[in-house]
Amino acid sequence: MSLAYRVQQFFRVMSARPDAAERERALELLDSPLAELFLQMSLPDQAHALRVFSVLQDHAMTDPDLLAAALLHDVGKSIHQPSVLDRVIVVLTNPLFPRKVVQWGESEPEGWRRPFSIAVQHPRWGAELVAAHGASPLLVELIHRHQETPTPKPQTTADHLLVDLRWADSEN
Repeated sequence: MSLAYRVQQFFRVMSARPDAAERERALELLDSPLAELFLQMSLPDQAHALRVFSVLQDHAMTDPDLLAAALLHDVGKSIHQPSVLDRVIVVLTNPLFPRKVVQWGESEPEGWRRPFSIAVQHPRWGAELVAAHGASPLLVELIHRHQETPTPKPQTTADHLLVDLRWADSEN
């Protein structure tokens, strides 16, 4: 992706606000404790999740765990809410130094490594959050693995659902 595209995408994402009707429709899918987690996400993250959810629904994908993963795949970011500057740093740095971003991201979310830690570790944090709130093992796995490099030949149900989740996430 070009830098110009990423900058445009960034401003679109940061100015997005969730549509109230879409939010209510999506929250009907989630059990109450998981719905509370969704509502703890930042407004731009909620709007992004709703777009991913809508893309899947528009393509007749109805698996409840997949749809819940669309809504909650970034919930781990609610633990250490990334600032606008954090997001900018990751968007600009990742294409240039992807291995370094991962290396820096394995540290504690403090100081100059904070943006990278959030970007790299939020899938694990999100999986731990939803597991603690009663999510199914499949939903926990989808959230935990949503940023992994795809397996060349999907084998499990989770592998197949991750293909769809990653595709819808990349569209938004």
